[in-house]
Amino acid sequence: MTSLTDRKNAAISRGVGMTTQIYADRAENAEIWDKEGNRYIDFASGIAVVNTGHRHPKVIAAVKAQLDRFTHTCHQVVPYETYVHLAERLNALAPGDFAKKTIFVTTGAEAVENAVKIARAATGRQAVIAFGGGFHGRTFMGMALTGKVVPYKVGFGAMPGDVFHAPFPIELHGVTVDQSLAALKKLFAADVDPGRVAAIIIEPVQGEGGFYPAPPTFMKALREICDQHGILLIADEVQTGFARTGKMFAMDHHEVAPDLMTMAKSLAGGFPLAAVTGRAEIMDAPAPGGLGGTYGGNPLGIAAAHAVLDVIAEENLCERAELLGGRLKQRLAAIREQAPEIVDIRGPGFMNAVEFNDVKTNLPSADFANKVRLIALDKGLILLTCGVHGNVIRFLAPITIQDNVFAEALDILEASILEARG
Repeated sequence: MTSLTDRKNAAISRGVGMTTQIYADRAENAEIWDKEGNRYIDFASGIAVVNTGHRHPKVIAAVKAQLDRFTHTCHQVVPYETYVHLAERLNALAPGDFAKKTIFVTTGAEAVENAVKIARAATGRQAVIAFGGGFHGRTFMGMALTGKVVPYKVGFGAMPGDVFHAPFPIELHGVTVDQSLAALKKLFAADVDPGRVAAIIIEPVQGEGGFYPAPPTFMKALREICDQHGILLIADEVQTGFARTGKMFAMDHHEVAPDLMTMAKSLAGGFPLAAVTGRAEIMDAPAPGGLGGTYGGNPLGIAAAHAVLDVIAEENLCERAELLGGRLKQRLAAIREQAPEIVDIRGPGFMNAVEFNDVKTNLPSADFANKVRLIALDKGLILLTCGVHGNVIRFLAPITIQDNVFAEALDILEASILEARG
């Protein structure tokens, strides 16, 4: 009998990488059962997609109710009120004391593409600045903006032009805020006139890059630079949004607001939906027909998103993210002496990470991080690695995870780290 893995290898492009060989059969909140009946605790959440847990009853009920009404009309042909209402809710929730407007698309990469389109239309400029280690998607503009070559850019040829990169401030790796700002100033002097720059795009907490939060002083300085030169600030909140960082959005931790914000992943709790929200006059820059897409704002995703926003408010998930993240970081700190490979424990709310170095060389150790991941998987805990060096484990469990399941996961995590040392 041919195994599922063999069938997958025969049928699906190898370009679609797989972190595990678990084939899901069913899932509930923070747990997944595979086709063989094995149970796993999910600390990946589909890469920060199910912040409200797998199959949250309110999300499922909302989608079922929408299924009984209609599943697709294309909002650009026959619009619907729920799309309008969700835009109103996001406009009210997004940071910034100014009038806002929203569009809905399908994926995070598509949201980034549209944010760049809007920024160029609004400013009449072409250039975009992103940061090393940042991740903004696998479309061509997304790849160009992404600050990591392997595996995202390898073999795909020339990237779109007028995209520039500056170093992201990570003091652990010897890059201070002042050095990042100096590099940006040098970029303006040597590579691109700031008067040609449409936007600077930044993840408030880098995702694939290693879960490094942008320092508040850096974000404030970026806002000042953008204001000085007429540049738009785009916050990529695709992975950071919807209570993950202890606030509705990661930018809520900062004193400044972006001009445009991209969001996706947990917006619809597992249903494909993404959005761009921004200053009303900027969002209105493209001409009618310049934005949109056949599936953008699909009614099922819209219904799910309304339920997600309700669950976040009703179950106080921002506060719960702070509580869970505090417990996780405390547990990791408690074993730090026993595991000197741990060089950093970080992250706001429940968007946390632990970084590992080799104890002999003090260099980033992807091998140790992956060893921990594999041992944990064998014990029934799904973990994800990340970082430019691959030496970071990121934690993205559903914020709705049950206390007893969370405690069980922490026990597995501790045992896996200590076992990896042996």
